[in-house]
Amino acid sequence: MRNDRSFIELRARERAHALLDDGSYRELLDPFEGIMSPWLPQQGVVPQSDDGMVVARGTINGQSAVVIAIEGTFQGGSMGEVSGAKMAAALELAAEDNRNNIPTQAVLCLETGGVRLQEANLGLAAIADIHAAIVDLRRYTPVVGIIAGTVGCFGGMSIAAALCSYLIVTREARLGLNGPQVIEQEAGIEEYDSRDRPFIWSMTGGEIRAESGLVDALVGDGINAVKTAMNDAIAKGVPTQNRSDKYAEYLARLTQFDTRQQADTDQIKQLFAQEVK
Repeated sequence: MRNDRSFIELRARERAHALLDDGSYRELLDPFEGIMSPWLPQQGVVPQSDDGMVVARGTINGQSAVVIAIEGTFQGGSMGEVSGAKMAAALELAAEDNRNNIPTQAVLCLETGGVRLQEANLGLAAIADIHAAIVDLRRYTPVVGIIAGTVGCFGGMSIAAALCSYLIVTREARLGLNGPQVIEQEAGIEEYDSRDRPFIWSMTGGEIRAESGLVDALVGDGINAVKTAMNDAIAKGVPTQNRSDKYAEYLARLTQFDTRQQADTDQIKQLFAQEVK
């Protein structure tokens, strides 16, 4: 695979291939295993043979690694019982490797709208398992999250992104607890117009998230740029303090914000102006 290609344009399986060392890719529970959600057909949805979750083992710079990539083109990258279990189990296996003195790195390619509504509580339970697995694993090795585009990272999986040791985004990435359509549906188009792309990216896009200190690296759309940022993050090792450990500081800032006014980019920058990157 040529390393000067767009990373955003790659499908999940191609992204995992690109991040692992050449020739080291080995997929766990690949499509030939036929692991599919039992719940989608009941909703009239055609299932997919890997449930939109690619879990690959291999090496990064010669060291054991697992790369987990969500396929954003299947069900909007949403998380269900099967796909969530695949991600959680892979993270748990990596943690077990580290406990057995087998250093294993972990990289997550996050393209997801959050929980799969067709699977409701089963999907939510799977996301909770993912959160617990990230917190467990990041004690031993950096858990590196990558949000490239075009789906972004929303819902409960935005919390998974926040729990990562390091987070890498492109300008085309988006990161937020609720997706634009959800906010518009609940608060009205006057509050949040999901079709206003400049507004959406000014609020949740990769660039503003980087300027707010909520991510660690803003990179261009290219395999080399993403891999370089990934390698830099891994080389930093386990952080002395994770971003999620600063919850009290973030809460204090958020409580100072006047929610009666419409937020904009300048207000977001001001809110997080003292953040140390």
